[in-house]
Amino acid sequence: MNLKCPLYINGQFIETAEKQNIINPSTGKVIAESSHASVKEVELAISAAREAFDHGPWPHFSLAERKEFISKIAQGILANAGELAQLETHNTGKPIKETTFMDIPSSAKTFEFMADNFAAYLHNEKVNIPEDAQAKIVSEAIGVVVLIVPWNYPLLIACWKLASALAAGNTVILKPSSLTPLTALELAKIIHQAGFPAGVVNVINATGAKIGEHLCADKRVDMVSFTGSNETGKQVLQYSSKNVKKLIMELGGKSANLIFNDVDLDVAVNSSLTSIFLNQGQMCTAMSRIFVQEGIYDNFLASFIEKAKRIKLGLADNFETQMGPLITDAQRKKVIAYIDKAKAEGGQVLCGGKIPEDAELKNGYFFEPTVLVDVGAHLHIAKEEVFGPVVLVHKFSSPDEAVALANSVDFGLAACIWSKDLSLAQDLAKKINAGTVWINTYGMFYNQLPYGGFKQSGFGKELGRHGFLEYTRLKNIIIDQSQAGKPLVNYWYGF
Repeated sequence: MNLKCPLYINGQFIETAEKQNIINPSTGKVIAESSHASVKEVELAISAAREAFDHGPWPHFSLAERKEFISKIAQGILANAGELAQLETHNTGKPIKETTFMDIPSSAKTFEFMADNFAAYLHNEKVNIPEDAQAKIVSEAIGVVVLIVPWNYPLLIACWKLASALAAGNTVILKPSSLTPLTALELAKIIHQAGFPAGVVNVINATGAKIGEHLCADKRVDMVSFTGSNETGKQVLQYSSKNVKKLIMELGGKSANLIFNDVDLDVAVNSSLTSIFLNQGQMCTAMSRIFVQEGIYDNFLASFIEKAKRIKLGLADNFETQMGPLITDAQRKKVIAYIDKAKAEGGQVLCGGKIPEDAELKNGYFFEPTVLVDVGAHLHIAKEEVFGPVVLVHKFSSPDEAVALANSVDFGLAACIWSKDLSLAQDLAKKINAGTVWINTYGMFYNQLPYGGFKQSGFGKELGRHGFLEYTRLKNIIIDQSQAGKPLVNYWYGF
């Protein structure tokens, strides 16, 4: 595989003078060459999106026409599912079974769902008001929307944002992570083949350091939807503040997994393994803190460690691989630094904590599933997002203590509760400061339900009716119906 990947701006595929090598994290080898945008290409993309919204046909299409275009994207993703799964695997290091059975089908379903439901979300709301007047509330497109997507779920999160933004009638500029642009640029081909008017969708690849400020600060951009790290999110907030605009910020997490004495131990262990080691732990919703009630703590920990050691690391394109590499060597070094600091401060590594010795994996960015105990709540690794296959396991006694531990960090993205006592679990869910709480499961995302966090995990929602409406603005239309067409305001000065 040695692809040439142009940018997509104003309905045209554009090669730039500056190129970027795209690396396969499993092998460390170059697999593609992508064009790299400069401020010049950002300017072209913003101008194209602005023109397409202000003067193009897209905002004026009927809902039925818009539905047809959005459905074509879903169909295009499914028609190219095999190729997209391979691209995502080679570019991110995700095991091929994850991209084949999770990422790519879920991406198509997002567009299918939005095509079938957005018209109902856009209905005008009539409001009863006093006096001789009539009013309605209208949801309408915001305008030009910048979508900034992270490297851990490049296609899926792009589709979450694109489906809502386009269904609402906006024009968009999609900026994938410069580490993982391949499926976003391939998606541009699908959109082009679907016949979207020029400028409605633009896809540009570059580092945030190079183009982020120009992209987010420009007053012609009406909204920025960002998913990524807190550090980068703060930069986006700073850039966007130069010209006021709407923001969605889906940031990091340090999620808690609460496991009570009455659970089926095997189910809780197996599910907890998935909740932290899926996608190599590179998930905002990773349950990186496991709190186990004291009655089953020892048995849980022993089983969890035994099974974590059996997770099969391997090249991502092997269907037998259960865990692939981290995204870059720099990310792996960051993970190692967190572990080394935790050990120096008294934490114990009971499993993993090192680079595997398998010769087949030596050129990739692999790291073993890692379990730590005796990590105090004040340590950096207990408070900060590691974004790797590292989990901290703690003991608790009472439900109140479990909730206090879950809420003890600055993040509030997600949590899990495992208990056969559903009354208790639902009561605790109300007390946990997180945007999503799963009870007796993990990672169930539904297109019908909104997703987003609290506190330092950001604000705004993706998915569902609420997520769709984030990409709209509300307008009040008030019609005076005073007798003889003379409203009260007519008499104020009495001329």
